[in-house]
Amino acid sequence: MSRDIKVDRVAMVFQGRGEPVIALDKVNLHVEAGRFASIIGPSGCGKSTLLRLIAGLMKPFAGTVTLGGETPGAARRDKKLGFVFQSPTLLPWRTVRQNLELPHDILGHRDRRQERDQIAALIDLVGLKGFENSLPHELSGGMQQRAAIARALVLKPEVLMLDEPFGALDEITRQRMNLELLRIWAESGTTALLVTHSIAEAVFMSDHVYVMSPRPGSITSVVDVDLPRPRSLDDMRTPAFFDCVNRVRDGLFGRSSPAAPDQRQQIEA
Repeated sequence: MSRDIKVDRVAMVFQGRGEPVIALDKVNLHVEAGRFASIIGPSGCGKSTLLRLIAGLMKPFAGTVTLGGETPGAARRDKKLGFVFQSPTLLPWRTVRQNLELPHDILGHRDRRQERDQIAALIDLVGLKGFENSLPHELSGGMQQRAAIARALVLKPEVLMLDEPFGALDEITRQRMNLELLRIWAESGTTALLVTHSIAEAVFMSDHVYVMSPRPGSITSVVDVDLPRPRSLDDMRTPAFFDCVNRVRDGLFGRSSPAAPDQRQQIEA
């Protein structure tokens, strides 16, 4: 079960001591239910602000956000929304299993046997079987982030928000985590929205890539990714992949005009 994400003419203004700061201006976005989309743009353009607005962690200055026709607040109250931050934010004194139990601990009134079976299945899903009783400091960065993703899935959300979850990982671990996340997303059936600074990651993961302008942030282009699923790292070698990467790059930086012959000579010199 999943639900779509709709953002309609959303604006966000922050009131400081000086002049108001317009962070977002008339942002429009639609992610169909069950799809994986990414948001990419320069630092400070409002990507994370937009994600927090969609998650209901902030309220927009203007415009509307709906998740399956409901407000973000209603979706959160219905436990239909999961959020993964850049830092795993695991409680250091709790084991992997205990960290996954946290949402149930907060809610209370649960079926212990059903909960135990569900958490065991999630631990297996994210590849942490055998590490159930490990503390966060005993895990690698990638393993910690997998535990955080599993915890976000505990309440079976219909929308999963990811704010640069792999930004602190090395490139090898990051690519492995990309594959893991795609597998988890496919098996869980959620609608996923990822904020990233990596053009290659955005293209590899997504059905659609939303390109944002510098502040005040707005969606300036949408790149549809036509790569088949399930995806493998071999897809990153294909002409179709490079075409999508170039279209995202053009959306971010514009298409560069070719240098004149005398300019090329100066560059080569």
